[in-house]
Amino acid sequence: MTRVLVTGADGFIGSHLVECLLIEGYKVRAFCLYNSQGNWGWLEHLPQAVKSELEIVLGDIRDPLCVKNAMKGCQQTFHLAALIAIPYSYQAPSSYIDTNIHGTLNVVQAARELEIDRVVHTSTSETYGTAQFVPITEDHPLVAQSPYAASKIGADQIALSYWRSFETPVTILRPFNTYGPRQSTRAVIPTIISQIASGQKNISLGALNPTRDFNFVTDTCSAFIEVAKSPDAIGSVINAASNFEISIGETAHLIAEVMNAEITINHEQTRMRPNASEVNRLFGDNSRLKSISNWVPQYGGIDGFRKGIKITAEWFQEPSNLDLYKSNLYTI
Repeated sequence: MTRVLVTGADGFIGSHLVECLLIEGYKVRAFCLYNSQGNWGWLEHLPQAVKSELEIVLGDIRDPLCVKNAMKGCQQTFHLAALIAIPYSYQAPSSYIDTNIHGTLNVVQAARELEIDRVVHTSTSETYGTAQFVPITEDHPLVAQSPYAASKIGADQIALSYWRSFETPVTILRPFNTYGPRQSTRAVIPTIISQIASGQKNISLGALNPTRDFNFVTDTCSAFIEVAKSPDAIGSVINAASNFEISIGETAHLIAEVMNAEITINHEQTRMRPNASEVNRLFGDNSRLKSISNWVPQYGGIDGFRKGIKITAEWFQEPSNLDLYKSNLYTI
């Protein structure tokens, strides 16, 4: 059985990836951010039978010794640990450099020294900035419109440099906007759903016109697993996109329809990005991923999106889940 390390396993996508890997038969070591309470983040909410199959390691991606020790004995590493909130990157940009760039350096350096079979590094569609052409292919220019995006571009280039310099087997997976159960309300879909689920009729949002290419979380996890299997993915950047775009405003109304709610949308200035920092259009091309793997999005198109929204809304509507969120506050 292949033993893999998942960094950022305690986060939204990371916890889902851990579940998917276990279902696929992998032995999983989950690398979670150290805290004195021994809390495993979203992994705490996995079924006990799943948690019992896990090996948990608490540490910090910014510490090279922690990272190398966690990677020992693993054949593959899925590197998801990162700071991801765009508004917070305006306030604390240095922490994004430390976590995202230095953390990635620690991963690929340890992979080189330990001769890991594969590192799948997590990028983001935010590295493209506003689409200059659509659908966005992997050859689209990289434009950092936020400190977060700049840190991820830097992290991607560090990872690729280890492939070019040392033949460290690195793949860059670039997911477009992922959504699903357990996501933070710093993202727009949980923001909308949690406000409606808590009984609010007046929904507070930022810009409504930007479009996004949303991936349901299990499609994103499937992309991680498929690229890790593909020898053609080594040294490449690969989009994980549904190849479907929808505006934030349309998304809000679709969610309200799925949840049988009537809403009014209020624009809050505090939720708006600076003008030049707003990514106005994201619509990804997924042909490279399809060409090198068996990956096909199960939640693509408007019907798939509606199906994913229904699953996500039902999770948030569970009182025990909704209680974990502060839907009345703007989370950055």
